[in-house]
Parts: sequence; structure tokens; C-alpha cells
Amino acid sequence: MSPRSLARDASRWPAPAKLNLFLHIVGQRPDGYHELQTAFQLLDITDTIGIEATGDGAITRLDGPQEVPPDEDLAVRAARALKAATGASRGVRLRIQKRIPMDGGLGGGSSDAATVLVALNELWGTGLDLPQLSSIGVDLGADVPVFIQGRSAWAEGIGERLVPLELPESWFVVIHPGVAVPTREVFQAPELTRNSPVITIRGLFEAGTRNDCEPVVRTRFPVVGGALDWLGRFAQARLTGTGSCVFAAFGSEAAARRIAAQVPQEWRSWVARGLDRSPLHEQLARLRGESG
Repeated sequence: MSPRSLARDASRWPAPAKLNLFLHIVGQRPDGYHELQTAFQLLDITDTIGIEATGDGAITRLDGPQEVPPDEDLAVRAARALKAATGASRGVRLRIQKRIPMDGGLGGGSSDAATVLVALNELWGTGLDLPQLSSIGVDLGADVPVFIQGRSAWAEGIGERLVPLELPESWFVVIHPGVAVPTREVFQAPELTRNSPVITIRGLFEAGTRNDCEPVVRTRFPVVGGALDWLGRFAQARLTGTGSCVFAAFGSEAAARRIAAQVPQEWRSWVARGLDRSPLHEQLARLRGESG
């Protein structure tokens, strides 16, 4: 391997967050998974993953969230899944720097997994295309494919049937009210509405939308309801995914920063820019340009 290739193997890769601009539960499948409709908006809030491809075949997490054992980390599981699917002989050393809160509805674990799949596919030279990577990713989590595809998107099914969207440029205030909301608990709640009418992509902009998980989360996690009510004083506030993060859109960065400056100190907050293209794919394009 050339010195240039060796230098390429040790790198830092972004794993962006997402918002669910709305989330409708339109049914439940016999296997227990929920049929949904949603719109994913990518954000410029990112985890950072150090990915160093090695020749020893071992998959090792050197740094990562202490509360998640390495064997349960989606990033580690993604590397193992790619290795199993392709028979790759190489290994990897992973260093995961978290910025996206866990169990917050921002997709951090799924995005970490997608970044590992996309980056290792390049660094290991396994040669899979994005649909093939997505078929591996969906077994790790329903949100993984949207991060692999790298575009804001309309989603149906369990979230894996994607149509790219070009969304209006927006700035968001995102608040994490300091609690973790387990996705399984919300989706298993008997009071969760599971019969929302199916809408079209056009309906996203013309019809009223909501997050069907919000009433469940408000009841079971009152602090999330408090954050929704506080942010709702300034703009329409909504839960992302199954929570616990809440968000509102603003027309400019300055407007978003004015509101973010007022967020109660006990809550964590961000000003985030909406992205139509993932920084993961921008880095991949740069890497391929350097090697070409």
C-alpha cells in the first residue's frame, strides 16, 4: 500500500443528526414494526468518527460512549455487518466522539452506523453501492438508510423507502430537555395512535402534519412537554422522532440564535442549519477526488 493510501486510511468522518419534520404512524405490521410516513431533515450537528482501516482483521472501538458497551455500539455492529456481508479481510479501529445526544430522536446511533458503512466500504474497497449498503444498514436500524443515502428525504415503510427532498433553507433551534426517551417504550405504548391517514409528498406542504408520538411522550415525560410549550411560544414546536429532543424552524440564523440565547440553562440547546446533502457524502466525494 502506498504512503498516500496509508494516510487516507486514518481519518475523521462526520455523522450528521436528523430531524423528523413530522411523523405519522399509518399502521402496524404483523412482525410488530410500525408503518410510518415522515420527512427527514439532515442537520449540521454531527458526531465525529475516527476510522483507521487496518490489516489485522480486528474490529476495535478505542473510544466511544461509556454507557454503550462496544459490542452493542451500532458503529461496531456496522463494521462487523459489512465484514460479514463482503468477506473483507481488513479490520478497523474506531474512535467515536459523540455530540448528538442518545435517545433524543436525532438519529445519532444510526448515523454513526451509516458513516462506518459508507467510509469502510471506501477504505476497505468492498465496492458496494448505496442500495446494497442500505440493505445492510436497515437491519441495524430503520433510520440507517437515510444517512447512507445522504439526502433529506420523504420516507415510508419503516423509514427505509426513501425519496430525496429539496427542502426550504431553514435554521432550527433544537432543545434536549435532559431526559432519554426509549424508542421501544413509545412504540409499544397502547395509547399510541396507529391509524393516521396516508398523505402524499405534496400533502407534506399542503396538509396539516404532526408527530403521532408527541401525546405519548408528553404524558410519560412531562419535561419534554415543558420544552415543547416553552419553544412553542416563539414558533411551531415539534418533537423529533420519539423524542426527547424538540425543535422549531426559523427563517434566519440570527432569529434562531435570538431564541437559543433564551433557552433555560437546565436544557441543552443548539442552533442547527438544515442540510439537503450530508457532509459524509461531501467528504467521500473529496476523498475520491484526491484518489482520482
